[in-house]
Amino acid sequence: MKQVAIIFSGCGVFDGAEIHESVLTMLHLERHGITYKCFAPNIEQHHVINHLTGEEQNETRNVLTEAARIARGDIKDLTQLNPEDFSALVIPGGFGVAKNLSDFAFKGAESQVIETLKDTCQQFNQQQKPIVYLCIAPALIGHIHQQGTLATIGTDPDTAAAVTAIGAEHVNCEVTDIVVDEQQLVISTPAYMLATNISEASAGIEKAIARLAKFIN
Repeated sequence: MKQVAIIFSGCGVFDGAEIHESVLTMLHLERHGITYKCFAPNIEQHHVINHLTGEEQNETRNVLTEAARIARGDIKDLTQLNPEDFSALVIPGGFGVAKNLSDFAFKGAESQVIETLKDTCQQFNQQQKPIVYLCIAPALIGHIHQQGTLATIGTDPDTAAAVTAIGAEHVNCEVTDIVVDEQQLVISTPAYMLATNISEASAGIEKAIARLAKFIN
């Protein structure tokens, strides 16, 4: 049975991993008969957002501890992820990708990715194992893959321009569709960059995981 690694960036759309995208990833992997293990970096979040009011709260939270909420406690430190043990990787979106796994939310085209994540993703890439990037996670692609790797965050021109400036080749994409770079084995879909409901997000994620299943099978 194939096994996939999932990397979370916390818990909650505004300061961590997008919960719907994360759960849909696990669901669609399971429906394709693919097992998974969850990981997150053991670092402090950039900040904490009250998801009821949208306001920043004066407290600190740990990305791994928060991500454990989604994984029901079955999660490990990202430093323990050995790409040789997995067939592929999935990174759900949420602002945690752009605030905790990188600083894309603040620096755009001048952003950087945390080294543990960059090293891990590049190892998957070097081993010719596919990676799925959801929602805002494709903003990482230019940092990780060769210049000109195909990517999508949907249709937002400003975000697309930043993704292109980092080094990826942005392709406009509808919420229910995917963009695939066959050479780099990279799959991306807009998810909640465009989705107005969970069904729309699910359609694109389901298609992305189906394509992932074809790559690894």
